[in-house]
Amino acid sequence: MTESIKVLITNRQKDVKIPSGIRLLIRRCCHAVLAAEQFGDSAEVSVSFVNNEQIRQLNNEFRQKDAATDVLSFPLGQDGVYDRNLETGALQLGDIVISIEKAVEQARIYGHSLQREIGFLTVHSMLHLLGYDHESGGLEMVRMREKEESVLSSLGLQRDGSYVLTEDEI
Repeated sequence: MTESIKVLITNRQKDVKIPSGIRLLIRRCCHAVLAAEQFGDSAEVSVSFVNNEQIRQLNNEFRQKDAATDVLSFPLGQDGVYDRNLETGALQLGDIVISIEKAVEQARIYGHSLQREIGFLTVHSMLHLLGYDHESGGLEMVRMREKEESVLSSLGLQRDGSYVLTEDEI
């Protein structure tokens, strides 16, 4: 069982008001992923809200993709090895950057709540911080999707319809 998780949440945009309850939801999602993965150590993660232009710039700088995306993950560990915060003793997992503009847009497109969308993006990104990857497709992508849905269901955020692969994932 996870000892504790510290989630630092920062709003770096002014375009979309962050609804009440979203910060608690993010903390619950981070904790649920670590519990599901039986991560037995204290951990720290940073989550930032940005707008589409800010995430486009980050995506271009770090992934050479000049387009806005929904979420970016910046893992601080590799192969299960993480730096430790010398003051707290917690493992530093990394940073999650969410475009709140894109999250609102996608919630509308997929016909579900903003809470479901933010929950999905947080769980998805947490799994990346723990070393999961879906970029190459195949079994890894399926395993990651199954873990995402399992955690979201445990939080009452299961999807209502079937999962549809985007063109990038096919």
